Formats: sequence, structure tokens, C-alpha cells
Amino acid sequence: MTTLAPAPADPSTPDEVTLASKPAAVTRGSAAWDEGYDKLTEAFRKLQSEMDKAGVKVTGKPVATFLETDDNGFRFEAQLPVEAAPATRPQGLADDVQFGQTPAGKAIRFVHKAPYDDIDSTYEAVSAYLDAKGIEAKDNFSEEYVTLGANAGDTNLEIYIYVLPK
Repeated sequence: MTTLAPAPADPSTPDEVTLASKPAAVTRGSAAWDEGYDKLTEAFRKLQSEMDKAGVKVTGKPVATFLETDDNGFRFEAQLPVEAAPATRPQGLADDVQFGQTPAGKAIRFVHKAPYDDIDSTYEAVSAYLDAKGIEAKDNFSEEYVTLGANAGDTNLEIYIYVLPK
């Protein structure tokens, strides 16, 4: 399965990448912060199951685009890149599963390789980097799950965080 951009040469420093839009199976959801990882992985599993039933080939890693955040939690769009969106809606596909596109355009990628429980420290580094460089980012950001962890505390988790400048 491919990622939205080739692996970084040096994961310890942010790099600039260009994301090409890919067709994707999509579902939306929301979560409180303390249940976020579970809700995201549940959405990814649902999309995989629905694509398996529909005979649609998944070709990429799971992606979550955060649509809205506040002190209590967030709304998200979960995506699984697919070979091609079907010309007609597959019969029996869950009502909350649609087809759309992955994020596209110039982006700055940050790598989080630690438990999801520690992702706040990565986002603090993202904010500090953007502030130091005077970069204004679009409101929504995306996480690509290069390696899914067994749970939010899994140390093998690896996520690419994509920030699209305005």
C-alpha cells in the first residue's frame, strides 16, 4: 500500500511534498479527544470492510482529515484511497460511506512516530514550526496512518501529518 507522498529522507525534520488527489472511500464521524484514536480506527475498519464487500481495491494507507476541533473533541473525514471509485454506487454499501478524493496540493509533512497518546507534543512542534516560518495553514489538516497501532498507546504507530499552507 502506498502513502500519499514518498517516505521522507529524514523523518526528524519537516519536509515539503506535493500531494496528488486520489480516489477514496469516505465516511465522516466525530469523537471526544479521549476516544479519538478508537473512533478513527473504527472508521478505517468500517471502510475496509465495506470496500471488501463491494469488491473495490484499497491501494493506500488510511487518512483522517480533521474538519473541526474544539475543547471537547473533533469532527473528521476518514478516507481509504482506492484504485478507482466505482461508476455506480455498489449495492449494499453502507449509507454513510461515499466516494471522494484524498487531500491534494503543496503540503508540509511532519512525522509522528510514537503512541497516539503523545500526538499533542508533535502538534506543538507543528505550531512552533509554522509560527517560526510565518506560515499560515488552512484550517483542516490530515493524518496518514503509515503504521496503525494496536491501540492509542502503541509505540509502533507512525503517522504523517500534512499541513496545507494557505
